[in-house]
This record gives sequence, structure tokens and C-alpha cells, in this order.
Amino acid sequence: MTSAIVNLTEENNRILNIIKAHFDLRSKSEAINFVLERYARDEELQVRPEYIKKLSRIMATKGKTYGSVGEMMAEYD
Repeated sequence: MTSAIVNLTEENNRILNIIKAHFDLRSKSEAINFVLERYARDEELQVRPEYIKKLSRIMATKGKTYGSVGEMMAEYD
């Protein structure tokens, strides 16, 4: 698990305490994780159109087949 030091405004700290109390969470850490998980579930993350085009081009190209790892490494050395 990752640790982080978070600086909150007084208003955001109060909101976090309200979320913590409302959902019966034990710590502010649980409240932050709860909010982030809920955001990730509810919001559809946007991908830039340029990335989609690039990915489509990459997926359309045919890959090269190697008989062994040694063959592949010899080509890239």
C-alpha cells in the first residue's frame, strides 16, 4: 500500500469528515479511497482521439514472427 501526505483545505477536510461519518468509515484514508473508487466507477475516463487513431494504426500492422528469442535479440543487437 502506498502512503501519501495530503494537504486539504478546511472545507475539504470537513467534507471528508462528513463522508467518513456518513458511510461509517474508520479513517480519512478509507474515506479518500472510497471517494476515488466511486469517482473511477461513475466517471468514464476520456481517451484523446489522437491516441485512438495511433492505437488503431498499431493494431492494423502485422507483427513479425520469430522462431526463438535469440533470433529476435539478434535482429535488435
